[in-house]
Amino acid sequence: MRSGRMARRLAAVVGGGAVMAMVMFTASCAQKEEAPEETTTTTTTTTTTTAPPPPASPTEKAPRLDPGQPNPFSPTVIAPPAPTAPPGDN
Repeated sequence: MRSGRMARRLAAVVGGGAVMAMVMFTASCAQKEEAPEETTTTTTTTTTTTAPPPPASPTEKAPRLDPGQPNPFSPTVIAPPAPTAPPGDN
């Protein structure tokens, strides 16, 4: 009886210590970072026009998904037939 209380107290102290350690670790990692210095820069841009690229050629057509039709992406299932045993021969 007495050792059960001591074990519970020890577990409570160890658990509380673990919680405190996690809180302290979290608080130590949450540092406020300094904002970077704001600077102003002047940028000059020039634009050049180029011809648009040729249209992309289609590579492969995927099957269409139509409602009410079977899904063409599902694999075919080949399962062995169920075992049959005469009644009463279990």
